Amino acid sequence: MAKRVLLTGANGFVGSHVLEQFLLAGHSVRGIVRSQSKAQQVLADFPNHGSQLDFGIVPDITSPGAFDEVVKSNPPFDLVIHTASPFLYRVISSNREFLDPAIKGTLEVLKSVKAHAPTVKRVVITSSCAAVVDFSAPPVVPRKVYTEEDWNPTTWEAALSGTQNTGYQASKKFAELSAWDFIKTEKPNFDLVTLTPPMVYGPIRHSISSPKELNESNARIYKLFIDSKKDAELPPNGMHVYTDVRDLALAHVKAATVPEAWGQRFIICAGQVSSQQIADILRKDVPELAERTPMGIPGGNPLPEGAYVCSSEKAKNVLGIEFRGLEETFVDLGKQLLEIEGKEKA
Repeated sequence: MAKRVLLTGANGFVGSHVLEQFLLAGHSVRGIVRSQSKAQQVLADFPNHGSQLDFGIVPDITSPGAFDEVVKSNPPFDLVIHTASPFLYRVISSNREFLDPAIKGTLEVLKSVKAHAPTVKRVVITSSCAAVVDFSAPPVVPRKVYTEEDWNPTTWEAALSGTQNTGYQASKKFAELSAWDFIKTEKPNFDLVTLTPPMVYGPIRHSISSPKELNESNARIYKLFIDSKKDAELPPNGMHVYTDVRDLALAHVKAATVPEAWGQRFIICAGQVSSQQIADILRKDVPELAERTPMGIPGGNPLPEGAYVCSSEKAKNVLGIEFRGLEETFVDLGKQLLEIEGKEKA
């Protein structure tokens, strides 16, 4: 049965794929974006949906009452999907500037839904594996398998005093915790589901005019593996667990509509990937990259023996998610990045 869905971050890398999946499934969606121009952009990317797609403008998702008006709808909303992250326009001077907006952005949605959208039965929040993984832990044998029971152990004090990276990772943890605490203390009409993906790669669904406008994870692939050369040094592995954005988008639809998902947290992770594997796939399957992608040692440079994994067994069992293979994710992305680059240079 078609549902009425509120989707925040509808113009983002993940949000635009989530929007596509809900529209394909026949649901009616209000996309929340920061400005009218962003709404026009989304409309251009998703034409011909008529009354199935409308928009709400929320310039700052962290301001008090930010969502009070946009959560009101006739017909009323059944589901809320919160993919948006606060937007930082400037260099931050303190990690509190990561932490406070992440928590406020999450709580403002929940408060508005509780106060003004009593028909909503479920809220799905896009969290992150940064809320799950202990980044300070060294590789161990046998390797650590992270599950939904695990939480990044960083404390609030360490988050404030640590590196910017620590602050960003911790902001994901504390934003998600604030949502679970809200459910516990406020006892709203809706239940909560959170999804915690690691690095998210794959082709973009929204329009951009230049590689400079790429989201962070895909920008990393462009800079290090495509806008490079064969004899360049192989890039470091970075976060070595990943998922395809298209699988993550479908997971949002399942998390919103599968009854058994209520009150649960799901890791959405396709598996491990090393820089060497990414380079090998791009050089083998995208001919134009044979001389551009760093070569490394083809078939070599494995991840450390004790490199952690994130288990998606629960998502497979409860949500019925199946994951694309490495080749599909990185070949589709590599070809699209070359197209974007070509258009910019044309």
